[in-house]
Amino acid sequence: MKKEEIPQDKTHLSKFTREVLYAKNKKGEYEKLLSQGWDVKNDALDNEWNYLNEQIKQAKDDVLKGKASPIYYFTKLRIMDLDVLAAYTGIWKFFVKRHFKPNVFKTLKNNTLQKYAKAFDIKIEELTKFEEYID
Repeated sequence: MKKEEIPQDKTHLSKFTREVLYAKNKKGEYEKLLSQGWDVKNDALDNEWNYLNEQIKQAKDDVLKGKASPIYYFTKLRIMDLDVLAAYTGIWKFFVKRHFKPNVFKTLKNNTLQKYAKAFDIKIEELTKFEEYID
């Protein structure tokens, strides 16, 4: 990419940050330059956030309908997966997946719930009394 071709499209983050790109100057040498953003990248990020928000909404509905546990919802909300949540809690991935089931979730002890609450940066009550805390 040439120096003149660096995209300078206004994006949501233009006021807060810039992206470093490398482009060739007139001498053919690479130079470090700042870009305000690129519409194509911004659209891709918007699509991904919309997708994630839909997953979070679906997870909330699943919990409220009794199809999933609050752990499942908070995993989606915090943009985690089984591997990440297992690492944060120290609970084996197999058990984390089981804890997504409402009937298994209801049997969890306080020390296990505390591990999840700490990983999600919430209070235990937000897990155990989900309907009262969710908006």
